[in-house]
Amino acid sequence: MSMSTEELEQLPPQGHVKIVYQGPTSPHWEVRGVFGDQRVIEDFRQRALARLQLLPPHDPQFRRNRERVNRDAERERLILEWDLGYAEDEVAAPPVAETPAAEAIPAETVAPTT
Repeated sequence: MSMSTEELEQLPPQGHVKIVYQGPTSPHWEVRGVFGDQRVIEDFRQRALARLQLLPPHDPQFRRNRERVNRDAERERLILEWDLGYAEDEVAAPPVAETPAAEAIPAETVAPTT
C-alpha cells in the first residue's frame, strides 16, 4: 500500500545533510551528514557527488543538477542545507549600469532639427 503525498509530508525527516562548496580545485564538493541513518546519508552522498563532482557553482549545469539533488533529498526525507561560500542573494542578478538618456547619444551624432 502506497502512502499519499500528505502522509509523506507529515513523516519526520530521516536525517540532515549539508553540502559544502570547497573552492575551485577538485574535489569541489563535500557532503556532510549532520544526523540520521548513516546508510541513507551515504547513499545520498554518492548520488549527490555523482551529479556535482566536476561542477563549480557558476557552471550553467550546476543549477539543473542542484534541483535534481534537492528533489532526491525530498524523496529521501532529508533536510538539505547548501553552503556555497557566499550569500545566494548576492549572485541573483548582476547590477545593470544605468545610463541617463542624455548621455546615451553624443550631441554631435544627433541631427539638427529644422
